[in-house]
Amino acid sequence: MSNKKAVLAFSGGLDTSVCVKYLQNNHKMEVITATVDCGQNDDFEEIRKKSKILGAIKHFNINAKKEFVENYVGRSIKANGLYQGKYPLATALARPLIAEKIMEVAAQEDAIAVAHGCTGKGNDQVRFDIAMSSIDPTIKIIAPIREMNLTRDLEIRYAKKNNVPLNEEVKKYSTDMNIWGRAIEAGKLEDPWIEPPEEIFSLVKNKNIPAEYLEIEFDRGVPVAVDNRKMSLMNMITYLNTKAGSHGIGVIDHIEDRVVGIKTREIYEAPAALTILAAHKDLEQLVLTKHELRFKQIVDDQWSWLIYSGLWFDPLREDLDKFIEATQNRVTGKVRMKLQNGSAKVVGRKSKNSLYRQTLATYASDSIFDQNLAKGFIELWGMETVIANKLSKDVPAKRKGVKWK
Repeated sequence: MSNKKAVLAFSGGLDTSVCVKYLQNNHKMEVITATVDCGQNDDFEEIRKKSKILGAIKHFNINAKKEFVENYVGRSIKANGLYQGKYPLATALARPLIAEKIMEVAAQEDAIAVAHGCTGKGNDQVRFDIAMSSIDPTIKIIAPIREMNLTRDLEIRYAKKNNVPLNEEVKKYSTDMNIWGRAIEAGKLEDPWIEPPEEIFSLVKNKNIPAEYLEIEFDRGVPVAVDNRKMSLMNMITYLNTKAGSHGIGVIDHIEDRVVGIKTREIYEAPAALTILAAHKDLEQLVLTKHELRFKQIVDDQWSWLIYSGLWFDPLREDLDKFIEATQNRVTGKVRMKLQNGSAKVVGRKSKNSLYRQTLATYASDSIFDQNLAKGFIELWGMETVIANKLSKDVPAKRKGVKWK
């Protein structure tokens, strides 16, 4: 048995195909490829064939969709997972799971190294390296694209030199997809002034069709039904990607701050993610106190930053999960949404745990709110502000005629 085996996280794309040849040619290693299915809808048989063409000694295809949706996406929904308020963390959420599966294959095959196709400019190198080292700090991690300092044009040249099969799409854009969303970058998209062409989208269709309504039901923070039809979260995401996407919902065009310190223009499409997160956050607004909401916003932002930054395995993420989970006990109810021309608007919500009381909020004569209480409340609420302003206005008057040295 060879003691120079490396397990490569393999997508079959340009980057990882180049990596196979680099590991073989430069490190003289036997390469085992592994593809982790998180719902990317790839042709996994073609990926297996490509692995064989490239000379890998073994290939694994690992179906991790259910685990990804339940253990990663589900948690992100509860945390309203959006990096910088826009990106629903689709790629970022999948990376620690992929790393874990790659490490399992490495242990099973007694490999001395693991490898990935990340560049030195991206976030994924951070996510993979930290996750893999957290699982086994003794493992050797090889990142060929980073080590060779390859740019996209150099990769294509290297691929042609080493007889790596290419396709036209890979020359134009770099894409990454899982069930929670799709990312598109490179090519003309690198110019932040240029509008993304319609050809890059596969989930979002800009059709002018009549508005539709839908109801999403949550149980303790987790979506469990759409339009009174119970379904698994995985099936719901697939359903909403189609339904919301058909209304042009789900495009994110974002100038993003990467972990490595550069700004980048990112294009995402995530119809289901944006629809579910909007509904979830609105339901929280109905059932959580203003104090819980204020603090949870801080926690949600920190949680999202951790995931984006490759720190899934940091103890803080587990600590935050416990708080988030506690807040979800009351996040049960329904949210009604209107889908139209790229917009998913919340137009109704209800819950047995609602803190909204119409008898207090109404301006009608049956209101039970005693308006006379407001005067005293305002005086107490603004007391320090009023006193501080009085003092600031009195000080200059007292100092008239004073000569300062």
